[in-house]
Parts: sequence; C-alpha cells; structure tokens
Amino acid sequence: SLGLNYSKTMLFIILPQAFKNILPALANECIVLLKETSVAGYIALVDLTKGGDIIRSQTYEAFLPLIAVAIIYLVMVMFLSAMVSKLERRLAKSDRG
Repeated sequence: SLGLNYSKTMLFIILPQAFKNILPALANECIVLLKETSVAGYIALVDLTKGGDIIRSQTYEAFLPLIAVAIIYLVMVMFLSAMVSKLERRLAKSDRG
C-alpha cells in the first residue's frame, strides 16, 4: 500500500477489509427491513401482507392467504440469509488463501 495513491488504497485495501467487518450487520439490517415491510402493510402501503388481507376479504378464507404470505416471507428471508452466508464464507476463504 506504500506505492498506491489514496483512491487505489481505499479501493483495494481499506474497503475490502471494511466490507468484511460490516457485512453481518448490514445483512441483518436488510433482513429486518424486509420483515418490517409487513408492518408497513397495515399503515396503508400495499405489500404482501396487505395483499393477503385483500385476498382474505374477497374470498373469506381466514388463514390460507396469511399462511401463503408467511411462507413467501420465510422463503425470502432464508434466501437472503443463505446468500449472505455464502458471501461470508467466500470472503473468509479469500482471507485464508
């Protein structure tokens, strides 16, 4: 890093190390934001939860739309968690290699 200018030092040395350190907190925050969109659905924003409520009011099915919404959220969170875990393993492997 002694022969690099400021932008190359930031790009190739500082930012990769910082990204590895903030990745778990950043991923956790993304997952929390995804889960909180269901809360925003009750305020009047149309999201999965609000869509489930609209379907429930039209079909008079009590639990099926909400179970479907819960499964969709579960799949989205599991996918995001798996991708973050894969990225963390890849970054940890690059540290060792």
